[in-house]
Amino acid sequence: MKTEGYLNGEHFDEMFSSEGKARPHYQEYYNYLKKASSKKMRQLQHAANKAQKAMGMTFNVYHDNQGVEKILHLDIVPRIISNTEWKKLEAGLKQRIHALNLFLQDIYNEQKILKDGVVPSELILGSKDFLKPCIGLTPPKGIWCHITGTDLIRDKNGEYYILEDNLRCPSGVSYMLESREIIKRAYPQLFNDEGVMPVSDYPAKLLRMLQYLSDKPKPVVGVLTPGIYNSAYFEHSYLALQMGVELVNGVDLIVKDKIVYMQTTKGLEQIDVLYRRIDDSFLDPLAFNPESMLGIPGIFEAYQAGNIAFANAPGTGVADDKAVYAYVPRIIKYYLGEEPILNNVPTYLCREEEDRTYVLDHMEELVVKQTNAAGGYGMLIGPKSTPAEHEKFRQLIMDNPNNYIAQPTLSLSTVPCLTEDGIDGRHVDLRPYILYGNEIEVIPGALTRVALKKGSLVVNSSQGGGSKDTWVLYN
Repeated sequence: MKTEGYLNGEHFDEMFSSEGKARPHYQEYYNYLKKASSKKMRQLQHAANKAQKAMGMTFNVYHDNQGVEKILHLDIVPRIISNTEWKKLEAGLKQRIHALNLFLQDIYNEQKILKDGVVPSELILGSKDFLKPCIGLTPPKGIWCHITGTDLIRDKNGEYYILEDNLRCPSGVSYMLESREIIKRAYPQLFNDEGVMPVSDYPAKLLRMLQYLSDKPKPVVGVLTPGIYNSAYFEHSYLALQMGVELVNGVDLIVKDKIVYMQTTKGLEQIDVLYRRIDDSFLDPLAFNPESMLGIPGIFEAYQAGNIAFANAPGTGVADDKAVYAYVPRIIKYYLGEEPILNNVPTYLCREEEDRTYVLDHMEELVVKQTNAAGGYGMLIGPKSTPAEHEKFRQLIMDNPNNYIAQPTLSLSTVPCLTEDGIDGRHVDLRPYILYGNEIEVIPGALTRVALKKGSLVVNSSQGGGSKDTWVLYN
């Protein structure tokens, strides 16, 4: 397969140096790629596409009139991360999750960080994601963020930056697991020769973490899903199946005397731990949104009484608000007395006058984000937008400055992909998954999301992005 003409330009390329040479940890795969014919690579891609369809690796797109379910395209060329790089990422992610967990415990209890003025009180207490019913609450084992999917990018110098913290219901881990199975079959010998760290034990680790939240010797665990029309339903059912636990939705559960039961063919069975994939506001119509048809009346009271554990804990959303993100370096220093191992992308807070003035004057150069939006929505990429779109966002910011942040347009790193014309670079981000149970553990793999359209920086699946298998090497 020819790689001549592959241009990484001003971007950092994961496989090739600026001189066009394969990086050391990619050398073995590069040797394979040079020997493989275009026909062979297209056959591997075709087999991967068929395997995805057979596995039902789909996600739902609510706004798409063409149909509900889509396949998340898996590119056959893996992304490879050296062990040295991974160790730094691992240390930085553990540090960040530890600090964010302490932050959540603090803001719902003593609120020291707010009283000390490190984070503005109005930013937290005025956030729609700050749940007043959680004030005074300590979740089982003192853990708030049990499952985190942190988004990272690399700039033109190859430096990793944290782009976003996902502490509510981070999705995509099933694609990481299924993609690995498909890609292992594509390169069986190469996979073994490279020494790739496994990710297949994630469901077992997830189950152990969930069981750890209960003091019972054999707790009953379930995955709580909003149902088949949710965009990540494939993942909910896949993880429940892999863990060997029940997949339940609101109508399957009932609360009696502050104890949660599953309705089964044999009668009621108490459930002790729920891996919830329902947003906070829909969890319990008595405690949160009274119009929720998905939640379970009284389940939050059962949680307060200590009769059920949730992963993640209700109320974690306030810590992954995009405005709070800007304060995470200060949060790390406040609680741990350490400098961040992994840096944030420089962020302008439109709530602050000086930052807002800069954003309004430099809209054409910046990425503007709505603080509580996800999936690539509520976002403006300045250099790729029209004057009319710039003006629209200027007005939105002036109308509600607290609702927006802005960041420089970073040139995301590229990874080779198999395209119609051969091998070409596409922009990627990285979403590793972190479990927090008895200890904090970073799974040695990740969901690499890739912008399939040439030149695009939008990697979200809902916006037409795809994925890659991520190989973390032992050596």
